Amino acid sequence: MKEKLLLIDGHSIVNRAFYGVPATMTNSEGLHTNAIFGFLNIFFSAYTKIKPDYVIVAFDLPQKTFRHEMYEAYKGTRKGMPDELHEQVPVLKDVLRSMNIKTAELAGYEADDVLGTYAKTAEKEGLDVVVLSGDRDLLQLATDNIMIAIPKTKSGGTEIENYFAKDVKERYQVTPQEFIDLKALMGDSSDNIPGIPGIGEKTATSIIVQFGSLENAYAHVEEITPNRAKNNLKEFIEQGRMSRELAEINVNSPVEMDFHEARIENELVFYNDASYELYKKLDLKKLIGRFDMKEVQGSSEVGYEVFNASELPIVLDQLMGKENDVKGIGLYADDSLSLAALTFEEGNELRTKVFEGEIPDLRGFLTSGVSIYVFGLKNLLHSQYERYAEENPFLRWPEALDSKDFVSVYDIEIMSYLIDPSKSAYPYDVVLKDQTGELIPSKEELLGKLSVKETLSDDDKKSEAYKMAALSSYSAFHSFPKMKESLEQMNMWKLLTEMEMPLAISLFNMEIAGIRVEKDVLDSYSKELSASIAELEKEIYEEAGEEFNINSPKQLGVILFEKLKLPHGKKTKTGYSTSADVLEKLADEFPFANRILEYRQAAKLKSTYADGLVTFISEDGRIHGTFNQTITATGRISSTEPNLQNIPIRNELGQGIRKAFVASEGCVFLDADYSQIELRLLAHLSGDENLIEAYKSDADIHKITASKVFHTPLDEVTKEQRRNAKAVNFGIVYGISSFGLSQDLSISRKEAGEYIKQYFATYPKVKEFLDRTVKQAKMDGYTTTMFERRRPIPELASSNFMQRAFGERAAMNAPIQGSAADIMKIAMIHVEKALREAEVDARIVLQVHDELLVECAKEDVEKVRGILHDEMAKAADVKVPLEVEVDEGGNWFEAH
Repeated sequence: MKEKLLLIDGHSIVNRAFYGVPATMTNSEGLHTNAIFGFLNIFFSAYTKIKPDYVIVAFDLPQKTFRHEMYEAYKGTRKGMPDELHEQVPVLKDVLRSMNIKTAELAGYEADDVLGTYAKTAEKEGLDVVVLSGDRDLLQLATDNIMIAIPKTKSGGTEIENYFAKDVKERYQVTPQEFIDLKALMGDSSDNIPGIPGIGEKTATSIIVQFGSLENAYAHVEEITPNRAKNNLKEFIEQGRMSRELAEINVNSPVEMDFHEARIENELVFYNDASYELYKKLDLKKLIGRFDMKEVQGSSEVGYEVFNASELPIVLDQLMGKENDVKGIGLYADDSLSLAALTFEEGNELRTKVFEGEIPDLRGFLTSGVSIYVFGLKNLLHSQYERYAEENPFLRWPEALDSKDFVSVYDIEIMSYLIDPSKSAYPYDVVLKDQTGELIPSKEELLGKLSVKETLSDDDKKSEAYKMAALSSYSAFHSFPKMKESLEQMNMWKLLTEMEMPLAISLFNMEIAGIRVEKDVLDSYSKELSASIAELEKEIYEEAGEEFNINSPKQLGVILFEKLKLPHGKKTKTGYSTSADVLEKLADEFPFANRILEYRQAAKLKSTYADGLVTFISEDGRIHGTFNQTITATGRISSTEPNLQNIPIRNELGQGIRKAFVASEGCVFLDADYSQIELRLLAHLSGDENLIEAYKSDADIHKITASKVFHTPLDEVTKEQRRNAKAVNFGIVYGISSFGLSQDLSISRKEAGEYIKQYFATYPKVKEFLDRTVKQAKMDGYTTTMFERRRPIPELASSNFMQRAFGERAAMNAPIQGSAADIMKIAMIHVEKALREAEVDARIVLQVHDELLVECAKEDVEKVRGILHDEMAKAADVKVPLEVEVDEGGNWFEAH
């Protein structure tokens, strides 16, 4: 069997990878990694299919070549490489070298010349060659033994087009050698090769098919048609000859490396300590699984001892003893409480102890005053509650779980989130790498998809579970000092200790309390929705004149824009767009489009809420959702399993869902809602006197804005003017553009721009604040809230206009939305504390953005109403009143 050489056009493939993977992909240091990730994916796919014996990746050097000496304008029209890609190229080269993959560059020549030289040399020695590139200029290298592999984007992924010499002839009607002459005639705009003026691809192809070469065509120039091509070939023959020289790949370039040096014995050479370290540094988690962790352990080994869980209480007692000078302890305990680990300093010696078996109650330890560092405090409390709540050894659950009892416990995940809120997760291995540079195996690398309990039940694998537990506690212990230092430097230590850590306890209490949901109400409502859906289907089919799959965008698009001939149809490769934006534009004028929207909404309500919520109701008749504080970049709390923050309220269908959420017997719901908190914070942060005065006067802010923007007396403002002013008021908070406002209000872009202009003339300091915020964010790379919470906005430095525009909108909004989220968190903590101190029968059961829902005994309603109003109103010191509306009802709908 012949040996194979795989040649890769480095810049071509990395450029393709860059535009094929979202540019938001970065590592913890902010380095863009999308092109590196995409390149490696393409490489591994090619390597697996081709199974080459040799691999070389050729790169261009950032300097002029012999072609520039021949023609100074060569490639003169090309734009520079985006900064986000430019920074990745040297790192990619480091990655390839660490994987024992040879790279090649040659001063004065292009990567094409290097590839061509290696390809022809290897072919002469009897090898089969594959050249992987997106550049069709390389087709001139194709022979029976040299295949050019060109990636091509297709719907659903990437397809490789393979070209041997016969394939080039079949596709382009010319041989690979003739392909050079084809370029000489037609030129190449991407490389700025001039060619012969007035001769395009079609004419050039017919000339080369007839005459075989540029020179032979010139020898028979009088036979060429049309006349323009004939005359131009006569006049510009020297330019054509130069173009041919520019287009021809130099297959005899003086490459320094013998291709035999690029031998790959087997793919194991890719996976070693050096490459593993770089993959970890670059956060290439999806590719880390290629490493066999038994062979590659990274740069850090953690020693640990294993004990039976029965010995854990003794160790804990020793660590909590006053005579023990323990400064801090890294703690790990799995959800099933069958494995735990502690890392601490004993004297000058670092100790890590792992305990297997039934892990005892840790709440006494957590509230002992010893500094404890743990990944996911809330999850740990849940595992303790599930196991030990009935025993009630020293804390009542959940009402008496007070955040002041946990002041010495620090959640490493929350600390990581504050430092960098852009990540989706904060696993122990990534956190340790970010803080100390140490590389350790992740949980997935050690356990795969098995749970801790499953791993422990396998004698051959349980040591991996021990190691994972040890590494988690080790990471918590070693990461904490650096993270504390970072948070202090970033002015967020107070945010952690006075807001986020107490909030974790409040959220735990809220999750344990849950909220009562009537299954019968949901079932009944599901039937109502089914009837509504059936009726809507009937109406839709009647108007369409046929039955079709309403849930198929392709079929719906044909009905809307071909059969019914509705406007705004935009056809793409996969069919017409039938997104909500498109349908909403049509809804006012065309009832059919509105019915489609109603159908979608009813179907969503039925599947996600009426039917979906039933699966989350526990035996106690309550839903115990999860509230996350390390998900959103702005600092808002999010809700999952189920998402209780997205239940619609502004339409009749959505209101039916809220009616199923009911207060316990003898109780009612009190719903406390901040009124226009983000607009009030805009007034505070901007310091605009007109906006501040409007809020202090306790008048209708939208009506006042309409009066000033549209120069209309206050008592003559129309409903439409108020509606438009409201859209501007809220749009400004989100950095809305004239285009966005024109879409929202169905007005011209010019008219929308005038509204915004008048708004800023009315409230001039708002414009100054927004401009100042964006300018500062561009300098710093982040924004801050009133409470110093940071939101990094890397998009502001992007070379892509759309990303920069998004970054500017985010910079305008983040300080406002983030401050509102912070105020709500403070309010939650203070309300919970006040309810406890007042000894009332009431608990927070739900938080939805600017709204708190409290379940309260009927006899305590007035006292709790006062607590909610007072504590929420004084949660922050701002220049305008924080208005709080408190409503009451037996179910969530009535209380809102």
